[in-house]
Amino acid sequence: MKPRRSVVIGVILVALVAVLSILAWQLPPRVERLFNRVIDKPPYAVSARARTSHDGLFVADLHADTLLWDRDLLERAEYGHLDLPRLRQANVGLQVFSAVTKVPKDLNYEANAADTDSITLLTMAQLWPPPTWGSLLERALYQAHKLRRFVDRSQGGLMLVTDAPSLERMLSRHDSPDQTVGALLALEGAHALEGKLENLDRLYDAGYRMIGLVHLFDNRVGGSGQGTDKAGLTAFGRALVQRIEAKPMILDLAHSSDRLIDDVLTIVTGPLISSHTGVRGTCDHRRNLSDEHLQAISSSGGIIGIGFFEHAVCGTRVEDIVKALRYSADLVGAEYLALGSDFDGAVTTPFDVTGLPRLTEALQAAGFSEVEIVGIMGGNVLRFLRRFFAGSD
Repeated sequence: MKPRRSVVIGVILVALVAVLSILAWQLPPRVERLFNRVIDKPPYAVSARARTSHDGLFVADLHADTLLWDRDLLERAEYGHLDLPRLRQANVGLQVFSAVTKVPKDLNYEANAADTDSITLLTMAQLWPPPTWGSLLERALYQAHKLRRFVDRSQGGLMLVTDAPSLERMLSRHDSPDQTVGALLALEGAHALEGKLENLDRLYDAGYRMIGLVHLFDNRVGGSGQGTDKAGLTAFGRALVQRIEAKPMILDLAHSSDRLIDDVLTIVTGPLISSHTGVRGTCDHRRNLSDEHLQAISSSGGIIGIGFFEHAVCGTRVEDIVKALRYSADLVGAEYLALGSDFDGAVTTPFDVTGLPRLTEALQAAGFSEVEIVGIMGGNVLRFLRRFFAGSD
């Protein structure tokens, strides 16, 4: 009986591996094609003036969820929003890669409970290591590992930015023939800490330099703008904010509830970021920042990254993005604004990353000065990071 039982178990395991392999080959690309869409497909035509201007910029984007998907970042794909060849084509100097570790099922933009997760099946279908199937922390560490492997294989095309020297090395090589693109790791939601402050140290050691407190649901830190309670900081959240500042790491307020933002503002001493957001002045949604919070973040010396997706800007046109940028610039100044695309974040955008020259052209058409465009398209992020890393030495 025992030999027969072993054979049966062996057959079952082989069949399971075969099924997972088929899923890993077919399901993730189909899922990504479904969720990461563009309104207009490349190539994108722009004026000679816009092309010349864009090619002279340092371009930075504060948010992309590309590490979640089973794509080779070094190879050009015909779907999704970005990869290294397309980043280079778009003249991107720095891309923030954010790690998603949990997303509720039946997702909505009003009130999501925290008791379900749709990422587990994706990790299994993509054949991520088994520890990631049940651990949010392991999912974050694995995505950091993925990025480091891409960096190692890129032969200098992609560089992880973790401190002032690595930032300056990346900048020195950005205009070289090989065109190095900087990559900064961010965490989308502190639920990945699994309730342990010491896990922040593990994430820091893995290369994370930016941390969002919440994502699409409330967690032990506090309330999400799309959670059920929309509460402020908990005692654990206050301790975490203090620990983030002490590391130091960049604190990201994207997805935070109004009360959570208010509570953070009462205890932080450094500049804040909202990496991918809209503004209620042009798109009145709880997901987006109020005028008061726009002013508070800018007053901290921080940066507001405007998203490219419908719930951020109430539309799917380039002009909708520009409208949010114009409103915010008139309120707090263009020097506090940046790009926060949310590329590859299960959103539909007007274009993929190679369409960024269209945004440069639209900013010109909207009357933004060249100095303002230089800042919005990436100069403001570069200034912020230089000051942040200088202060962390």
